[in-house]
Amino acid sequence: MSSQWNNHGFPFLPGYTFRDITQSAFHRSQTLSYKNGYALPLRPSVGIGQEPLLSEQLTQQHINELSFERPDIAYATNDQPQYEDFIPAHVALDKKILRFHAYFLEEILYSPEEEYRVRPVMIYYYLEDDTMCIIEPTVENSGIPQGKRLKRQRFPNNERGEHYQWKDLNLGMDLEVYGVKYHITQCDPFTKEFMESEGIVLNEPEPMPEAPYSRRNKPNLELSHTTSSTFDKLYQFLHMDRKVLRFYASWVKFDAVYRDTWPVVIYYYLVDDTVEIREVHERNSGRDPFPLVMRRQRIPKKLKSEIFPSCVMEVSKEHVDEYYSPKDLQLGQTVRLLSHHFFLHNCDGFTKDYYKKNYPDMDMKAVEIPKTEDKKKKEIPPYNGFGSLEDSLQNCLSLIPEPPKVNVVKRIENDHKVLRYTAQLDSPYSKDEGRRFILSYHLSNDMISIFEKPMRNSGIIGGKFLEKTRIPKPGSSVDNPEFYSPADFAIGATVDVFSHRFVLTNADHYVLKYLESISSQIPSHTLDSLRQKLGVEMARNNPVEENGEEMGSAS
Repeated sequence: MSSQWNNHGFPFLPGYTFRDITQSAFHRSQTLSYKNGYALPLRPSVGIGQEPLLSEQLTQQHINELSFERPDIAYATNDQPQYEDFIPAHVALDKKILRFHAYFLEEILYSPEEEYRVRPVMIYYYLEDDTMCIIEPTVENSGIPQGKRLKRQRFPNNERGEHYQWKDLNLGMDLEVYGVKYHITQCDPFTKEFMESEGIVLNEPEPMPEAPYSRRNKPNLELSHTTSSTFDKLYQFLHMDRKVLRFYASWVKFDAVYRDTWPVVIYYYLVDDTVEIREVHERNSGRDPFPLVMRRQRIPKKLKSEIFPSCVMEVSKEHVDEYYSPKDLQLGQTVRLLSHHFFLHNCDGFTKDYYKKNYPDMDMKAVEIPKTEDKKKKEIPPYNGFGSLEDSLQNCLSLIPEPPKVNVVKRIENDHKVLRYTAQLDSPYSKDEGRRFILSYHLSNDMISIFEKPMRNSGIIGGKFLEKTRIPKPGSSVDNPEFYSPADFAIGATVDVFSHRFVLTNADHYVLKYLESISSQIPSHTLDSLRQKLGVEMARNNPVEENGEEMGSAS
């Protein structure tokens, strides 16, 4: 009843409680204390409205026993069992695999030679996650797709959704997976030890059965008493390894139309009497770089049967009476290797020493082959008149024509240097009289351009008469053309420009100045004609100065 009313006589209902304004400590009172390292209940002073903490009273004797007793947690005793650390299954069974040898029978249809085929497989069981996989060992040249038959997975055991466990496997049992029965015959030592450690008794291992086809075609290994061969292959391998005879030959190919030869190198390996032929590729020969002519193999020299079918790609040892040997390779002779003719003309130093030591009767002297040069002289077709002579010639020299080479130094030094002449057209027609032309000679590229001065009421449109081009002299050949130069341009000379005749009548003063700077290369009559013509014009242009000089001298 007292717990439902407060100290003021009001019930404990919202709105009837009052906070003590004089209270200054709001912490919770301590109910436990530590003594000698142990938590013991504290008996505080019981006030009004407080109930004491009820706990079991401990005597002093119990307190002393607890204080002097050593806990087993810090100091373990031998009486208590030691627990090992927990290891999960995926760690303990990691990389632990059970391996079983098995086989399955493959039915062969429509074959008179065999009814079924025995195909061995390996069954792997992974203890980590209870998965399995089946792999068939690969047999070379079997013609059967082999390898992994079933990838790693959990194999179904029955229709209830259960899967195979390692407890379900044993020797001599049939493992049916996806409609195929695999009969387990053997296992490896680890699998046997693991199964026996788990209390499973393994059956006796069974041998792998042999297929009827393999049993029927098994070679008969009956004992035969034959005389041992005097030739020791082991001795040949130990003493002749990496010793090769090298011959330089010419592959001769001929038919009814033409005959052709090209160089090859023939290697004879003494370790197993095999021959290899390689082609020597030459630049600009017109042939693809196909180095291997004949792969390394033993080449038959004589067959047991003279009439041998040509459709046979490989000749077995039963059909060969004799193979090629070093004594059959003689310099200066033609040897026939697999229907191809090779003329041996030289060999290296090791080959000569080998023949000198083992075959002293054979003369291994090099044979000189006359070099036949069938190179035809390149004929350049005649000039067709299109484009310049140098540009048209580039089409005859290469498939993709390149621009002709120019004198870069000359072009830079003589850039914008032009020799100008005035000319008249020498024509039998009266309408061409009075036409005036300016002939410009460009020193940078030795080209000539002609410009016609326009004349009013002449009926002829003036302007560009000839583009810049090199003009050959009349009578020069296309093979060795001769072009006009400043040495040919004298006053009064006639210049033949593509069936048009021009007579030079005058020139500017720069022409005379430039030609005098190279007077050693210019004929004297050309300089005299220019001096005479330009000197008269200078006298006509400056008559006052000449009269003044005469008057001064007279006075």
